[in-house]
Amino acid sequence: MLNQRALAYLNEVARRGSLRRAAAALDVDASAVSRQIKALEAEVGVPLCERQGGGMQATEAGRLLIRHFHAQRSAEEAVLSEVAALENLARGEVRIAVGEGFIGDLIAAPLDAFMSGFPGVHLDVRMAGFNEAVSLLKEMEVDLALLYAPPVDPQLRCHVETRQPLDLIVPPEHPLAALARPVELHDLAQWPLALMDNPFGMRQMVNMVAHQERLHLDARLHTNSVAVLKNFVRSGIGVTFMPELTVADEIARGEIRALPMAYPIMNDARAQIVSLEGRDLTVAATTCAEYLRKGMRFFQNDAPRLQGV
Repeated sequence: MLNQRALAYLNEVARRGSLRRAAAALDVDASAVSRQIKALEAEVGVPLCERQGGGMQATEAGRLLIRHFHAQRSAEEAVLSEVAALENLARGEVRIAVGEGFIGDLIAAPLDAFMSGFPGVHLDVRMAGFNEAVSLLKEMEVDLALLYAPPVDPQLRCHVETRQPLDLIVPPEHPLAALARPVELHDLAQWPLALMDNPFGMRQMVNMVAHQERLHLDARLHTNSVAVLKNFVRSGIGVTFMPELTVADEIARGEIRALPMAYPIMNDARAQIVSLEGRDLTVAATTCAEYLRKGMRFFQNDAPRLQGV
């Protein structure tokens, strides 16, 4: 059996990019990290680390062993969780990466229901854009991620998916609301536009459509905050893009309108709850995902306008 400490040290070196930083994170001497990795290399007979620029990175063989190390840890966590479940011991931790657009829906009911039902399970909810959320999943820093408009990725396992079009969000009396057709990008030329930053799924979809249409969108405001975008529109300054359910409360109060766009890719945007393919989830994480599916409006059904609501 491979030395688990050596595998843990190898994983940390690959993650931190250097022996020194890995040693600091592990609170051991750099020489101890080096010895363990050299012993592991001698055991498997191939180099596991190589110098790259000013740091260290894992070789292909090293990456293979790191994946094995993570798979072992995940399998052990899952088995221990199942044992705890058999003994009716409601305990554990669930780590979730979530974009700001989902937060209102997440906090509204399902988290309260889950925490009330399983008081021994701790939750770690991290705000993250699309790119960061996927990285956290692949680095096994979170168990689940709530993603908007993700591209197809064979490394991700989708637990639930709904259609949530990316709409144009405008003030209630905005001239664009009088159009008798779906909005096109060139219609936005004379109106101040706000956009999410590039790491977010909403912005990546807008960029894709603009590229296809050979249009440059001159955004007056860039932000990483959904709340800023909502206030930008609600105050009457300009327009932006957002799924209907993200502003459902504002729409119900008559503060905002959601207008469909003319592009199939925007109207077919999906919301997903995903985990890392091949990773065994704990009972707590699997149960939490089911609570999110049943409790969040984003995952109960497709967007209201697609249902004729």
